[in-house]
Amino acid sequence: MRRVMREDHEQLREQFRRFVEAEIVPFHAQWEEDGRVPPALWAKAGALGFLCTTLPEPYGQGGDFGHAAVLIEELARVNATGVGFSLHSEVVAPYLYHYGTPEQRERWLPRMAAGELIGAIAMTEPGVGSDLKAVRTSARREGDHYVLNGQKTYISNGLNAGLVIVVARTDPAGGSRGLSLLCVEEGMPGFSRGPAMRKIGLLGQDTAELFFDDVRVPCSHRLGEEHQGFGYLMHQLAQERLVIAVRAAASIEAFLQRTIDFTRERQVFGQSLFDYQNTRFRLADARAQATMLRVFVDDCLALHLRGELDSERAAMAKLNGSEMQNRLLDDMLQMHGGHGYMAESGIGRAWVDARVARIYGGSNEIMKEIVARGL
Repeated sequence: MRRVMREDHEQLREQFRRFVEAEIVPFHAQWEEDGRVPPALWAKAGALGFLCTTLPEPYGQGGDFGHAAVLIEELARVNATGVGFSLHSEVVAPYLYHYGTPEQRERWLPRMAAGELIGAIAMTEPGVGSDLKAVRTSARREGDHYVLNGQKTYISNGLNAGLVIVVARTDPAGGSRGLSLLCVEEGMPGFSRGPAMRKIGLLGQDTAELFFDDVRVPCSHRLGEEHQGFGYLMHQLAQERLVIAVRAAASIEAFLQRTIDFTRERQVFGQSLFDYQNTRFRLADARAQATMLRVFVDDCLALHLRGELDSERAAMAKLNGSEMQNRLLDDMLQMHGGHGYMAESGIGRAWVDARVARIYGGSNEIMKEIVARGL
């Protein structure tokens, strides 16, 4: 047992692994064909206590981030990249809990924990990537409403979401101090979505453009203080980046074991591929790198459980994890040969899906900039 994980974490792992094997693995390929995971899966997960695990009752399951990490790792183990539980539970829900009023918490969080309401967060805009200070979506105050106008793109859970936290500019001249977080509910007049966006990876994850045309958002739907959204985003992004690192470490470990098993079985010129020194050395190098990443990610996880994970260390974890995941999965695919390049190949799908980890959650160039500030 890893020292950061307790017995209750591992008990949850066993329960969730059974759920994944029964309710996700047999259907995930079809969801990738459909470009969307059915909302009914959230309801099943919510009924079993697998959503919003880190939030206290009655808003969640009363656990900690170790419980969240277990779910992230188990989805990574089978490369269930279409299932947006971690975004819903570990990104969107914490914003509502930390910055929401009691009324806002009661309105949305119990339904999110039950899987009745799916959450998304809308930061990215066309032409505006990791630079949140350049957000153009505007929210003009009119009495007790904001009039919201703009467009967001590459929004995960974008089609399934019944609630979207929108990053909007409430002060045109405020720069980073002019952003606010507004909660937009499905069905608000003027709120619409484009079709599912076609991607090279994460095929089962519903990703969409969102459009806001004079959407009247009640001021009671603003999270926290007006113009303070940038600070809220910076505080919560550390956990989002840790999510990416946790997933990367688990993905590498799972597919390394699959590759070891494959090379032991694959016969080349009368002996197993594993028997060649070149193969064993490459696998040994991957094991050494994966072990170092695991120790670092678990240390970050332990820090986060104590409330001590800072943005610089989270950036290091995301940077190292995503870069290593991409590099090692590419090497593992090579060891699978032509089989690895086939669409139905597990390693091939994982290799393609991993590429976005270097981009989302803040591009790795931004991660380097964050780390460089502390030099």
